[in-house]
Amino acid sequence: MKKLFIAAFIFVSTFTTNTFAEVKMGIILGFTGPIESLTPAMAASAELAFKEASDSGSLLGGETISVVRADSTCVDSAAATAAAEGVIAQGVAAIMGADCSGVTGAIASNVAVPNGVVMISPSATSPGLTALDDKGFFFRTAPSDARGGQILADITKDRRIKSVAITYTNNDYGKGLADVYAAAVKAHGIKVTIVSAHEDGKADYSSEVATLASAGGDAVAVIGYLDQGGKGIIQGSLDSGAFDKFILSDGMIGDSLTDAFGKDLNKSFGSMPGSMNEKTAGTFASVAKAAGIDSSGPYTGESYDAAALIVLAMQAGGSADRASIAKNVMDVANGPGTKIYPGELKKGLDLLAKGKKVDYEGATGVSFTSVGEAEGSFLEKEIKGGKFKNKKQR
Repeated sequence: MKKLFIAAFIFVSTFTTNTFAEVKMGIILGFTGPIESLTPAMAASAELAFKEASDSGSLLGGETISVVRADSTCVDSAAATAAAEGVIAQGVAAIMGADCSGVTGAIASNVAVPNGVVMISPSATSPGLTALDDKGFFFRTAPSDARGGQILADITKDRRIKSVAITYTNNDYGKGLADVYAAAVKAHGIKVTIVSAHEDGKADYSSEVATLASAGGDAVAVIGYLDQGGKGIIQGSLDSGAFDKFILSDGMIGDSLTDAFGKDLNKSFGSMPGSMNEKTAGTFASVAKAAGIDSSGPYTGESYDAAALIVLAMQAGGSADRASIAKNVMDVANGPGTKIYPGELKKGLDLLAKGKKVDYEGATGVSFTSVGEAEGSFLEKEIKGGKFKNKKQR
């Protein structure tokens, strides 16, 4: 009878563990700060992938995921590092994030890599992160600004801009992208009248606009953040009449900008990572819409993909162990194997459980370089009728 009781106890314990086992995942994004209008949809997109995996019943034999959110602020590396330490102390298996390049580098170098925790950023684009000594724990589903700056310069040329003033937010993202963009437009024979930094968090940007205006240009390239200094530069330019045509980096693209300025921006354009591929981006848009998520903003698809890669890497290694996740990210991202698209995580998890290989395409056509960053495609964006519109894929 005693043996029977022990056997029954073990059965109940095992059943309970399999049914209610939970894996914690971190999401670190700038829920406050200069891109706070973008991050809710990014976080919701990542959580959609985590929920899809949890609801499938196929993740590691039925485990589920709970999310621990933290605020990177986007700009305060000390605060971001402290937030990451708090997340990791709660035992997360991996981190979806961070977002802005400076805080992402700080978290990776000071917290995630030393603790052996995988980070997959959906939006950190600084070229400097390519050479990060990450020991195989840092990945990004967003392409580097080394390519993004060239794409924006190509669009500038095609729009027949002859001269341009450039202003950038004074951080890793802004400086890195401005350097690439300035060199690329010069190579196209476009005159760069000035390259000038601006600081975020100011109430008035009339002085910065006056400096740009004195240098002149057919347009001003604003490489910054739509909820901070970049918006201030545009406000000051429109108020003074200094510029009415703006070339916008990815950090400037979002509905809050057009909500603020509407048709005053109708001559403006820019670029951001993204795709018009119906199988990848189109499918994700449908999946996101069904979940009540507006996927039209920057980095929503990249956020979904970052989370999806984490769960598929877990399944490929048969474990939520941090080192196992790191070991398997590249395998599920680059195949070879059955292609997996948005909404198909159960299919991918089931194949991996059977020892099959998958090639995750996701929302953005995921394909990683040798250092684990997206090769990526870009969307040329223009403003018509006071709204951002897709012009074409680059």
